Amino acid sequence: MAESERVPAERKRRRPTGSGVVLSADLIVDTACRLIDAQGAQAFTVRKLGAALGADPSAVYRYFRNTEDLLLAVADRLIGESMAGFTRTGDWAADLRDFGLRAYRSALRHPQIAAFSTVRVTGRPHEQRAVDTGIGLLLEAGFDEATAVRHYHALVDTVLGHAALDAAFLRLTPAQRTADEGAWRAAYADLPAAEYPSLDRVRGRLSLMEGSAVEAALDLLISALRASV
Repeated sequence: MAESERVPAERKRRRPTGSGVVLSADLIVDTACRLIDAQGAQAFTVRKLGAALGADPSAVYRYFRNTEDLLLAVADRLIGESMAGFTRTGDWAADLRDFGLRAYRSALRHPQIAAFSTVRVTGRPHEQRAVDTGIGLLLEAGFDEATAVRHYHALVDTVLGHAALDAAFLRLTPAQRTADEGAWRAAYADLPAAEYPSLDRVRGRLSLMEGSAVEAALDLLISALRASV
């Protein structure tokens, strides 16, 4: 980051707003997360954030260069949440599975934030620590540096792809979700066996999976990693 792009340290000092609230970067991110969780990223504005903080909206820019800077901090907060309490067990494969599922579950707890966070690179401390952890597990498994990085990207893209898809499903209205779930039964149950022989064989299993396909995808990927070490 260029020096001119940084928020000067003196502008980031904790100070009370007109309503007596002491602003900080953490409080701003916390409040932004709550607003986006409740209303969605498309409805989020710094004006609404200022109102929720009891502060003039311009006060936000003492801590963040612009809205983009703030949204990256929100995305990084989800990564930090996913890694909270993560500990290595000594089993790199089990730890890598836990690592991936933590990112997935954090996104689904905040589907409105996942709408933009799953495709962003924050370049911030929580993400940096997570990347270091994930690559470290693959190095621990015995992969060389280049292969560890390649497998890390494959794993994270798999997890975040599933997270983005399932978070989008959660952002549908209840009626839309019910209709989609019911479509597996209504649209596929009575297809003629002669014309759709494969579907006929599995027609009783076509409803949406219990849980997410991300666990099956992770298990397949980690099995392949085990076999390739």
